[in-house]
Amino acid sequence: MNRRSLLATPLLLPGFAAAQTRAPIRFAVGPFQPTAGDTRRAFEPFFAHLAQQLGRPYELTVTTDWAGIAVALGSGQVDAAWMGPWGYVLARDRARAEALATVLYNGQPTYHAIILARAGISIARFPEDARGMSISFADAGSTSGWLIPHHWFATRGLDPRSFFRYRDGASHAANVISVASGQVDLATDFDRNFAAMLASGRVRADQAQIVWRSDPLPNDALAVRHDLDSATKQAIAAAATAITPEQALAVMPANYTGWVPATSETYAMIEAAGRALGRLRNS
Repeated sequence: MNRRSLLATPLLLPGFAAAQTRAPIRFAVGPFQPTAGDTRRAFEPFFAHLAQQLGRPYELTVTTDWAGIAVALGSGQVDAAWMGPWGYVLARDRARAEALATVLYNGQPTYHAIILARAGISIARFPEDARGMSISFADAGSTSGWLIPHHWFATRGLDPRSFFRYRDGASHAANVISVASGQVDLATDFDRNFAAMLASGRVRADQAQIVWRSDPLPNDALAVRHDLDSATKQAIAAAATAITPEQALAVMPANYTGWVPATSETYAMIEAAGRALGRLRNS
């Protein structure tokens, strides 16, 4: 089944006309791809699949920053979202969002934050040899692009704002391109994104090098607003975790292979980093 036919499938389901009288389930996804259009094309088949399994029409919002999903869940504008780990923790802290599942990437539930350096830079010891270089962090709602590297520097008594020529707020794709084109010396990213941009030819392997890699981090969360009815929560969780690697080829972006059950404890290390940096409201 190709993605075009998958998106059309809900219109063919028995009883779909009756389902149209129900309110659409509202999904959201963060800026995983270079543009909102790219993200929609890559991720909409998954949300169409969930809606089909629930027998519901759906709406999909693509946010322009990671923190935006936390706000949307908290304000009740969104029912369920595919969101980064830190975005989920923010949404849980601010609006009691609940994690239902963690995504698998090539069969693994974890990934790494990385810092890239432009070609031609010699850094034998990081971060010592990088003092005073220009660096671009992602927006403050990003796990790998902001939270985890900030926390890593803090555990070493360093403030990246004074240690480097610092800026933040960029998307991951923009960070990679900035390094590859020589606009900045260093930039934050995550290994999955860098690998995808290399595979797609957006950047070349000789344009950037990894100079720092984090410990393993839990992958993205499928999260819901806390006051969503329990039957819908259970149905979403069941539909996501039932996706097989074979089905994932049709309904998920490249290299994503399914979901495993998750709870707030799955993201405890992300929450701990946020608390250490004073970024969470509740104790």
